[in-house]
Parts: sequence; structure tokens; C-alpha cells
Amino acid sequence: MGTYLRAGLGTYRVRGDDYFMMQALAEARQAAAEGEVPVGAVVVCNERMIARAHNQTERLNDPTAHAEILAITAATGVLGAKYLTECTLYVTVEPCVMCAGAIGWSQINTLVYGASDEKRGFRLFAPNALHPKTVVKTGILEDECAAEMKGFFQEKR
Repeated sequence: MGTYLRAGLGTYRVRGDDYFMMQALAEARQAAAEGEVPVGAVVVCNERMIARAHNQTERLNDPTAHAEILAITAATGVLGAKYLTECTLYVTVEPCVMCAGAIGWSQINTLVYGASDEKRGFRLFAPNALHPKTVVKTGILEDECAAEMKGFFQEKR
């Protein structure tokens, strides 16, 4: 879960994909506790988490208030820039087409997601929605991310 690097003043830990996905999972669990579809997202820049969010479509009565959109908006505010070319977005579930478009427009460097979305994921409907330079990593803590979604919808039935 990360490696150690030596710097001029000592050793520091570089956090890996599992660590940041766990942060996104914490956001997803917060969403579920609020009655929202449990999707969480965090934006990381230079090994530092600069934004975190979870779905808030019910709370805000806004169909665009997805975790990815809220996290991107927060990150651009922190950086004071509309492009996130040095950032990684971690999200628990494969983004929908709308979120993939926002990820593309913000030019996020890397997208990391846990569980695939076989019904509404962007890869099914718009596989070219991301910026051409965006690197995509999938399956990070996939079982845990999928379990959050399955558990939430089983409770709803």
C-alpha cells in the first residue's frame, strides 16, 4: 500500500491506489448513510488529497450532483484552474457518461475506479468521452466497491 521514498530531510510515505480508493469508499459509505446512491470520489494532486465528495443528488435535488462532478468542482476551486492535468480522480464506481464528459473537459490525468457499471458506465455508451491523454485504471478494491452498491440496492428492495 505505497512505497517509501527518501528525501533530503528524511523518509516519507507515498500513498498508493488502495489508500486513496479507501478514502473514496469512506465517501461512498457517507452517501449511503444519507440515503444517496453510494458513490464516492477523491481528487489527488502530488500525492495529496485536494478534494473529496459523494453523491448528493437527493439532498440537493439535482441530477448532476454526482460524486465525480462535485469532487472536480472542489478540486478546480482548490487549484484555481479549470484543468486538472496533474491530478488523479479515484471513484468507487465506473463514471456515467455525464461524469466521463466532465472528467474529459477537466483533462484529469488519471482516472481510477473500483467497480464497473455494466448498465450505465461510460465505457458502454461513450468509450471516447475522456480526454485522449487520460490514463484509466480499473478494478482497484473492486470487490469492496461493488459490495457497497449491491448492499445499498438490496436494502432498497
